Amino acid sequence: MAHTSTLLLTLLGVQLVATTFKICAFNIRSFGRAKAANRKVMGALVQVRDSRGSAIQVLLRELNRYDRSHHYSRLESKRLGRGSYKEQNIFVYRTDVVSVIDWHQFEDRDAGNSKAFVRGPFAAHFHSSYTVHHASPREAAHELDLLFGVCNKLMEQWKNQNVMVLGDLNAAGAYIPSNAWAGIRLRSNLAFHWLIGDTEDTTVSHRSCCAYDRIIVHGEELLGAVVPKSAKPFNFTQALGLSEEEALEISDHYPVEVNLRLSPKAQREL
Repeated sequence: MAHTSTLLLTLLGVQLVATTFKICAFNIRSFGRAKAANRKVMGALVQVRDSRGSAIQVLLRELNRYDRSHHYSRLESKRLGRGSYKEQNIFVYRTDVVSVIDWHQFEDRDAGNSKAFVRGPFAAHFHSSYTVHHASPREAAHELDLLFGVCNKLMEQWKNQNVMVLGDLNAAGAYIPSNAWAGIRLRSNLAFHWLIGDTEDTTVSHRSCCAYDRIIVHGEELLGAVVPKSAKPFNFTQALGLSEEEALEISDHYPVEVNLRLSPKAQREL
């Protein structure tokens, strides 16, 4: 049996919009060699689980071929998971817009809790701090609360209050019972701002309507850089004119995205 995994892909600075740049997170379902060989799927991906790492190489090659005016690179986590099922977090970013200052792979018990993450978050510092995490569905409420400790550790380690958490957090529906929200510090602490609201739908299937994928920011400087109303799911079914069946070949999740204003200094450099 082939070994597969799910890729949680975060694109940083993929598209400049006037004086802003876009950040998005995309849970590409079972992204491996078979999906990478599907020209229709890859064509859609460059517009919006692989043990050998060959699929992400194909994606980057296609992305750089599609947009020749810029160069895209990647930063990968290790393969994550306690059993045979593994997932991997990958930052894909435009090298002319951001550069990697530092990164940190959180291990199972880094949050200081005896019952920690099924898959530890992968964090990267791109002039500010961006954390990517895919919460385990069965542990969604617990892991969301643990992310509060992760953010505090990053802010202390990198001496930076501007942190973004984004990705498939399973932060909706049956994964988070209504009585569980009060115990999630990442939600109850008013310093954290949830940019994707509870009523949004980040799922492709017409049979579900849940805001599983989220973008959460901490820090007044980072919050002030967010372009109002720019945080939203990207409905590639409608944007690319796909049927539901065609869209589900790409993923069962929509990407979530947000635009950030570039600082005056960064604008001059660009």
